[in-house]
Amino acid sequence: MKIHEYQAKQILARYGVPIPRGEAVTDADAAAEVARQLGSPVVVKAQVPVGGRGKAGGVKLARTPDEARAVAGQILGMSIKGIVVRKVLVEEAAQIAAEYYLGITVDRAARRNVVMVSAAGGMEIEEVAATTPEKIARVWIDPGIGLADFQIRQVCYAAGLEREAVASATRFLRALYDAYVANDAGLAEINPLVLTTSGSLIATDAKIDIDDNALYRHPELAAYKEESEDDPVEAEAHRRGLQFVRLEGDVGIIGNGAGLVMSTLDEVKRAGGAPANFLDIGGGAKADLVANALEVVLSNERVKGVLFNIFGGITRCDEVAKGILEAARRLSIRVPIVVRLTGTNEQEGRALLQGTKLIPAETMEQAAARIVALVRGGAA
Repeated sequence: MKIHEYQAKQILARYGVPIPRGEAVTDADAAAEVARQLGSPVVVKAQVPVGGRGKAGGVKLARTPDEARAVAGQILGMSIKGIVVRKVLVEEAAQIAAEYYLGITVDRAARRNVVMVSAAGGMEIEEVAATTPEKIARVWIDPGIGLADFQIRQVCYAAGLEREAVASATRFLRALYDAYVANDAGLAEINPLVLTTSGSLIATDAKIDIDDNALYRHPELAAYKEESEDDPVEAEAHRRGLQFVRLEGDVGIIGNGAGLVMSTLDEVKRAGGAPANFLDIGGGAKADLVANALEVVLSNERVKGVLFNIFGGITRCDEVAKGILEAARRLSIRVPIVVRLTGTNEQEGRALLQGTKLIPAETMEQAAARIVALVRGGAA
């Protein structure tokens, strides 16, 4: 579950993390009133559970209440990566001397949580990770021991933080770790952690992703879950009982079984494409569920093509084919669809699709190559 920045800050504040004064609002007049109450320049930030808000124009500085009203009016209603902004956070602007990055997430290869710290925090942290990964210091946490104090000091010094900032940064990292563990998070980060011109540290942005499977242990987060459904495609998929995660590409992917779907995502990437989603229809999927899945995927305006990768075990390939045909009758489909069926009743399924515009493929590799070529405007 991805929560908004202001919600992540509320959680961190409970663990003693200093955050800027501010409030989340849903209209421009309220933004002006918050700015008036704060009595200082403010930052108006779009509240959507995706990155890249600043580059998309979703984060703006306002020096007066009238400016806050104007920029909030510009941000509210805009679309960032397909998600409409319905709420903004208005908070006091910090006087920035330096920006750091603190993060904790799961390293699945190491089977441990990993702490990451960098002196190169801010909007370009993804670029730092891609081009100069040595600027991000890491330390792995023994699950039986937890995060030790010496590890916190070690990673802060290794990241190149100024000596005078290390003591405060260690307190922030300890609080971040405590919040991460106590709330069953899969990701918790402060970016940037700002060193102000007065020498204090403050979390000017925060992100926390909660493990959906642990939500039963956190009834206090129920309200956050309701607000996390800002992505209309994800919200609709979940209402229909589909295992769906929206990604940022343009190739829609539907498969049966989480492992198969993940492999399909990897194969599409290997073929030069960009997956638009993860969608697992599960075992034993019937025609109506398949039709629902395709309808949800095509509701994402970024999707330029769809790949079905079905292994027929419990799921029958002819049932999947019927679902695709039902969706084709129900919808106006203007994008190419590549279908790979193998396993139970695959011949019957392929026979049902003959004579249609659907494009068959024998293997996952062939299917991925074909859909990527079609999406990129080449021949399949």
